[in-house]
Amino acid sequence: MKNKLVSRIAFVALMGSLSGAAMAQNLAIVNGKPVPLARVEALSQQVARSGRPVTPEIQQQIKDEVIAREVFMQEAQKMGLDTSEDFKSQMELARQTILIRELFSNFQNSHAVTDADIKAEYDKFAAANSGKEYRARHILVEKEAEAKAIIAQLKKGGKFDEIAKKSSKDPGSGAKGGDLDWAPAGNYVAEFSTALAALAKGQMTDTPVKSQFGYHIIRLDDVREPQLPKLEEVKPQVQQQLEQQKLSKYQEELRSKAKIE
Repeated sequence: MKNKLVSRIAFVALMGSLSGAAMAQNLAIVNGKPVPLARVEALSQQVARSGRPVTPEIQQQIKDEVIAREVFMQEAQKMGLDTSEDFKSQMELARQTILIRELFSNFQNSHAVTDADIKAEYDKFAAANSGKEYRARHILVEKEAEAKAIIAQLKKGGKFDEIAKKSSKDPGSGAKGGDLDWAPAGNYVAEFSTALAALAKGQMTDTPVKSQFGYHIIRLDDVREPQLPKLEEVKPQVQQQLEQQKLSKYQEELRSKAKIE
């Protein structure tokens, strides 16, 4: 009799232990159905990925949300809403979205952009932008005769910025006295670029420069070496760009390999 009593006590203790362990895995029991703590963790990760800190207050809100969802979900299932074709279609789209996201995430984790990749891309950018930068002004007019008259006026002491504001057909720079700010010569059309590069600092073109836009009078105010950002300043942007390039290439490869009939 004593042995049976001891066994029963042990059995009750074991069941209580198992019940406690089970409860430790659940947030709550809603209408007899366990709500796993894993749902809280999953929702917390979503919040964290959005950039919001998961404070104790937010954590409690998440727990309340998980329980509320279970209540609403049970009611929807009771009404049979989970058996409709519309629900099934939406579930399939959601499944596809999540699965594709996992595919791309897995690819990026296994094909991470390295510091060497970032430096190589930065060096390529620096090489492509290694030419001089020019601070120039210009006055744009439609007719060559008008351009020649302005050049004559400037040579007699006319002020470039005042004439540009009054006569230039370039709405962007005209209002700023013809100022084009700093830019490499390659930013301009070929005729403008060639004339600009041939000028010395402070010099103006003696004859009008014809382009597809009209006739330009160009003055070079200053020249400098390119002011490129340091690698550390643009590293996050370069990394993101390279990651996107790799992912786009991967996506294109998958499409090209697929047999589509």
